[in-house]
Amino acid sequence: MLRILGSPQRLCDGMTRRDAMRVGGLGGLGLASTLALQAQATAGGFKSEFENFGKAKRCLLLYLYGAPSQIETFDMKPNAPVEVRGTMQPIPSSLPGMDVCEYLPEVSRIMDRVTTIRSVNHPYPIHGVAFATTGIPAIDVAMELAPHDPRHHPYFGSAFEYIRRQQGTGGDATIPQNIALPFQMSSQRTGEVYRAGPYASYLGSSYNPIWTEYHGKATHSVVKTLAGKTVDVWDPYLGCNPESHFKLSLTEPAPGMTLDRLNRRRSLVDQFESEHRRLEQTATISSLSKYQDLAYSLLTSRKIADALDTRKESSETRDLYGMSLFGQGCLAGRRLLDAGVGLVSVFWDEYGLAGDAWDTHWNHFPRMKEQLLPPFDRAFSGLIHDLDRRGMLDDTLVVCLSEHGRTPQIANSVAGGGRDHWSRCYSIVMAGGGIARGKVVGASDKQAGDPIDRPVSPKDILATMYHLLGINPHTMLEDRGGQRVLLTPESNNVIPEVLA
Repeated sequence: MLRILGSPQRLCDGMTRRDAMRVGGLGGLGLASTLALQAQATAGGFKSEFENFGKAKRCLLLYLYGAPSQIETFDMKPNAPVEVRGTMQPIPSSLPGMDVCEYLPEVSRIMDRVTTIRSVNHPYPIHGVAFATTGIPAIDVAMELAPHDPRHHPYFGSAFEYIRRQQGTGGDATIPQNIALPFQMSSQRTGEVYRAGPYASYLGSSYNPIWTEYHGKATHSVVKTLAGKTVDVWDPYLGCNPESHFKLSLTEPAPGMTLDRLNRRRSLVDQFESEHRRLEQTATISSLSKYQDLAYSLLTSRKIADALDTRKESSETRDLYGMSLFGQGCLAGRRLLDAGVGLVSVFWDEYGLAGDAWDTHWNHFPRMKEQLLPPFDRAFSGLIHDLDRRGMLDDTLVVCLSEHGRTPQIANSVAGGGRDHWSRCYSIVMAGGGIARGKVVGASDKQAGDPIDRPVSPKDILATMYHLLGINPHTMLEDRGGQRVLLTPESNNVIPEVLA
């Protein structure tokens, strides 16, 4: 049977969604909110004051969980004291006057095709993935650790899919429009609870991202430490074998499930639904039908499955992205966009133990030099180069971001040095889909600690992303309580300086 995560949820007549879907073998695909949420603005009726509204046809969101240091990536400070600048050196890039870290040689060659924002800031130095990727106006630790806290707002990809469907611009209804790789966030490490962020919130679980599964083996192991616990982890983010690829569990029918049997089962679903016409008018049954259709389409079509199978790509292209989990995830993301998916998110997540990925409180310099920067260098540069040579970059929005930056002051009291959380100033990178080429927006002080020019909020970044994808960033939705909620706060808006 199809394996879908989810807890029982009752319809208005007391029937659980598991009851409603068991007869079709499609239980648990998820139901939309029972509220008939309505987008208040559509692409046809909204006129933006900013350039390039709707320029991007698709979007690839790259998320670096844990938060990379701005100083060892895109905002180096070679004239700062050694306890700030660290040991890594800057190198010139293809954009005159824009240096990057010496361990990003391939990225240095594509900086004339991207825009860097060096002045992102906010007041929450926690792992607020939800604050970086949703319209929530504020966050705290309790919300960070509670993905289903009712105060959360919908993930960017969830809102994107919902509004595009409302607008009638969501493309082929049988193609998922909100897929995330490589696996559900927080699911492949131990030591802490799941983090909030990539969830649909009040839009209902049917608008959660559809997560892939990673199939492959790591080629490198590394010792990881958390709270005194030390573990040797084979980590695919460091390197993965050529058989590595991705799947949607929805695209894999159970053993022995022939197409004929699947068609008969679909017929049973149709018969079952014909006995419940009264319920079909509700939002829940509408969503049920939608996701039964989607599941059936995925089971009988190879389009998405083929896109996720990076083994079908040439070895030259695979090597361009790098044989790491993040690199192959970026490649699969490009292939999914080619297949008609509207938005793909690729997460560089913790693996093995919590306190991992880009969260470099300890062993900062060894991890950056050996584990983090080299795979990122290949993946991000390969993606931009590949999109550009295929003629896709100009109408594909690419955004690489995180929840915050890291402290200017190095913690030398820990092995390998450390940089702690810092949200007062950090950098993100955008490209394609209406974004200017070869530009730097904003500036930080001498220690990369605070903005000194053009401060930018994560909500301004989200507003810009919605704008470029043809969505009014101040679209009004309704939450579970019927309260009107803005997609992004009214005080935040498009960043005109990043637009082409």
